[in-house]
Amino acid sequence: MNKPNIFKREINYVLLLLPALLIYCTFFIFPTIKTALYSFTNWSDVHPVVVKFVGIDNYIALFKDSIYLTGIKNTLIYAVLAMLGQNLLAIPLAVFLNKRLKTKNLLRAVFFLPAVFSVLVIGFLWNFMYSPSDFGLINQLVVALGFERINFLGDPHLALYSVIIASVWQWVGYTMVIYLANLQSISTDYYEAAKIDRASGLQMFRYITLPLLLPAITFNTVMGMINGMKVFDIVYALTGGGPGYSTETIVSLMIKKGLSEGFYSYGAAFGIVFVILVGFITFIHFTLIKMWERR
Repeated sequence: MNKPNIFKREINYVLLLLPALLIYCTFFIFPTIKTALYSFTNWSDVHPVVVKFVGIDNYIALFKDSIYLTGIKNTLIYAVLAMLGQNLLAIPLAVFLNKRLKTKNLLRAVFFLPAVFSVLVIGFLWNFMYSPSDFGLINQLVVALGFERINFLGDPHLALYSVIIASVWQWVGYTMVIYLANLQSISTDYYEAAKIDRASGLQMFRYITLPLLLPAITFNTVMGMINGMKVFDIVYALTGGGPGYSTETIVSLMIKKGLSEGFYSYGAAFGIVFVILVGFITFIHFTLIKMWERR
C-alpha cells in the first residue's frame, strides 16, 4: 500500500529537480562535452568547414607554449594570493566589527561597499590610483615620502601583484560579511565559560572562534580559489594582460587565442585543461580543509 505513495513522492522530487537539471546539462554538461570533442580536432578559421581529428596534438602544443604556461602560472599566483589576502584580512575585520560598537553598522556598510560596484569600475578606479603621472594618488604619496615614482601597472614584476591588491580591496568586505554571519551564530556561552577559566582574548580566538568559523572558512576559501582561477575582468580593466604577458590569465588567453585569433580547437584544449585544473585544486583544497577539521 505504501509503495505507490513512495513512488509518487520520488517522482515529485524528480520533477522539481528536472528544470535545474536541464539548465545544468544545457549550459555546462553539453558544452563541456562538445569542447572536449573539438579539442581533438584542427577546427580554426583556417579550417572552418573541413574539420579533422588530430588526436592530442593540441594538448602537446599547449604544454610547449610558454605563453600558456605563463597564463597558468599567473592564474595560480593570483588565485592563491587573492584568496589568502581576502580571508586573512576579513577574519580579524569581522571579529572587530562583531563587537558592540556604536558605528559598527556604518563601518560594515563602508567595508562592504566596494563589492557592490562593477569590477570594471573598480579596475578603472585603481588605474587612476596607480597612475605614475601627477594625478596618481599613490605615487603622490610615494613622492611626498621622498621616493621615486613607481610604475605599478607598467612594471612586469609588479603588475600582477598590483592587480591582486585591487581585487583584495574590493572583495574583502564581501568575505567579511560571510564571517560576520557565522560569528553571530556562535553562542556566547562558550566565551563566558572561557572567561571563567581566565582564557585570554587570543586563546578564545584560537580555541573557540577559529574552529567554529570552519564552515565560513571552507566556503570563502573554496569560492575564493575558484573565482581566482576564473579571473578576467579586473585584469582586463587594469592591464589588458600586459605589460607583455605578465598578467595574462587562463581565461584571458582562452578568449584571445581561442576566440579572437580563431584557433578554436586550441582554445578548446586549453578550456579542458582549465576545467581539470580547477577540479584538481578544489579537490586538494577540500582535502586540506577536512584534515584541519579532524585536528
